[in-house]
Amino acid sequence: MTEREIMMKKLASYQFMVDDLQLYLDTHPYDSQSVEKMNEYNKTLNELREAFESKYGPLTADESKTNRWAWVKAPWPWENEEDD
Repeated sequence: MTEREIMMKKLASYQFMVDDLQLYLDTHPYDSQSVEKMNEYNKTLNELREAFESKYGPLTADESKTNRWAWVKAPWPWENEEDD
């Protein structure tokens, strides 16, 4: 597994945790421990996203601040780096 794939899996995991806690907090808004956890995971998610984008470019077209098409230069999901 490449470093890029490892980072993508971490990003997906933290995004899932943030989304799941947000859904939980919709029905339990006064659970302060869960709010703290969500904020902690969200902070880590943002740090991971920044690290990924600085190394591999934007994750989506919306996150490309300089060149609107820069995100298409990254390998597509079906393009394995090992196949080169």
